[in-house]
Amino acid sequence: MEADKYYTIKENSEGIYKEKGSRFLSFAFPVNTEDEAKQHINDLKKKYYDASHCTYSYKIGIENQIFRMNDDKEPSGTAGKPIYGQIIAHHLTNILIVVVRYFGGTKLGTGGLTKAYREAAKDALHSENIILKTIECYYEIVINYEDLDKTLKIIRENKSKIHSKKIHPSCQIIFSVDKQYAEILIKQLLKNNRLKINYLYDK
Repeated sequence: MEADKYYTIKENSEGIYKEKGSRFLSFAFPVNTEDEAKQHINDLKKKYYDASHCTYSYKIGIENQIFRMNDDKEPSGTAGKPIYGQIIAHHLTNILIVVVRYFGGTKLGTGGLTKAYREAAKDALHSENIILKTIECYYEIVINYEDLDKTLKIIRENKSKIHSKKIHPSCQIIFSVDKQYAEILIKQLLKNNRLKINYLYDK
């Protein structure tokens, strides 16, 4: 895989695994920040408030990666870790997988739990939903109004996408550019010393 590309999922997806009366409902989400991941987790906890457990794992970032695993009172290492194992096995990032368990009355043991959470997570990862993305670098520019048109022209001519513009009280532009073109574009923009560029994140 090229250095400026990564695998993630295109859209939300779901799966399910059943074992000895227990149901394991799985949900996969594309996410770019921890706040996004936490919001999905909180939403599922509210929706499935009567579930026995709400476990999850996520991995965010391309170079400086963040990852978390949570067993939600299941025996240590039997839920979050096998869920995360599926993220690693599919070479994914910028993804959250949540598995909600409804206990069916029969204990599965640590081996059974590990298998159940692994299979539930796997079932949410539909192959047609896994995509290869080019890394985009997101930036914010703050400039004077008189330099707005010139700056927009430079951005548009360099394979970039403008996501938002604010004109008042100063001009603010949020844009993204493929990582391979980012350095060239930033150098061109910095020739105008009356602007300020802030790196935001990669996506």
